[in-house]
Amino acid sequence: MIRVGLYTQDRALQPLLSSATGLEFQFFSESGEDGIRRLVEDEHCDVVVLDLNLSDSEMRGRMEATSRLIADGYTVVVLADDTMRTTASELVDEGAFGYVRRPPSMRDLRVMLRRAYENAPAKVKPEPPAPENGAPRMIGSSEAMQQVYRLVECVAKIDASVLVVGESGTGKELVARAIHTEGPRARKPFVAVSCGAIPETLIEAELFGHEKGAFTGTVGSREGYFEQAADGTLFLDEIGELSLYTQVKLLRVLQQREFSRLGSNKLIPLRARLVFATHRNLEELVAEGKFRQDLYYRINVMKIETPCLSEHADDIPQIALHFLRQYARSFAKPVTSIEAEAMEILQSYAWPGNVRELENVIQQAVIMAEGRAVRAADLPSHLQIERLIETPETLPAGSFERQLRDYKVRLAESAVREHNGNKTLAARSLHISRAYLHRLIRSSDPATSFLPTEELEQLEAAHVN
Repeated sequence: MIRVGLYTQDRALQPLLSSATGLEFQFFSESGEDGIRRLVEDEHCDVVVLDLNLSDSEMRGRMEATSRLIADGYTVVVLADDTMRTTASELVDEGAFGYVRRPPSMRDLRVMLRRAYENAPAKVKPEPPAPENGAPRMIGSSEAMQQVYRLVECVAKIDASVLVVGESGTGKELVARAIHTEGPRARKPFVAVSCGAIPETLIEAELFGHEKGAFTGTVGSREGYFEQAADGTLFLDEIGELSLYTQVKLLRVLQQREFSRLGSNKLIPLRARLVFATHRNLEELVAEGKFRQDLYYRINVMKIETPCLSEHADDIPQIALHFLRQYARSFAKPVTSIEAEAMEILQSYAWPGNVRELENVIQQAVIMAEGRAVRAADLPSHLQIERLIETPETLPAGSFERQLRDYKVRLAESAVREHNGNKTLAARSLHISRAYLHRLIRSSDPATSFLPTEELEQLEAAHVN
């Protein structure tokens, strides 16, 4: 979410923009310089919007205050009507990011605010407070993540089963925690269970609990995860790893809304909300007879898909800086930023391990960094090879690096043709970002390209992404 501080005296502007721009933005409003600085520093606003809709006497003071904000490195967007165009241009010349006409086109304003946020200096900024339970939060302002936020908001307050699907490392547990913390059970327990990490011989006892003597080796009675979750949320991760036998047991609990401990006939009501997750394709498992169809329909009341990192590469700077801040604090190192070249490498890489891999890379980079900024040389070597595509003119003809680059280009072009010009699907099939796919194609030599320029242009015209 992009947090915007409105520097205005128009009290109606904040509710107007809040309702018209959508969930991607959160607006705060102040009429004085001290107030707007507080918004940026204490409320962690990312962009300041100066509203030029004042009398002449007020304008001079507001202009001087805005000049000081720009000089101090704040990201400023100017909102001005046609009569104030010259004044707005002067502020842009001083360093404001840009200006939007007043009354604003909401589309133009959203685009300007996104660009201002994305082009803000890549330095560590204070984060909004973490949830009260200290749980990590989802990060990202891309459309792919906005869709996840919208679905979370839809289901958080409705007591229905949710299935979270996505590749490993995409943050499925974060989605489950967000559903919990945004709903009425936020102050109740959140119990996370990895079904794939529990041996088949113990899974039933772990989930439902057991009484003393229920099976060999039991010393006393024990609450299972269903009881521990109580009136909170039970998150069953890797649900696709359960055996058919355990699936039958789970299905009965979901149907009857009650269960019993092993070794006991006493029925215990199921009070917890259930959220499920898997990285496997459950539809395929159902077709193969490895997952019960009736259970699939029980858990898949609402599905939320977490995008792989290559599908929302625009969020990489924000996520990387979050991990930079976390590990700089953990390792007591004065690292505060990521150099542009290093950030470009991060955005070009395919990230097969998704956000979890990005976290690992940033952790290593913070350890390696010698100054206040992470450099390209601080990144793992397997990421740095991606830079070869950006400087093909420096690669000797016939060299291993040139052959590797040409092979990548051919793969990209073949994928684009196979998907009839749809670059999004082509990039997804190669597990790379769409931006990286575009650079690969544009770097090709027309004389040797596997996909002729004319054909590529025809495909792109037929399917504009």
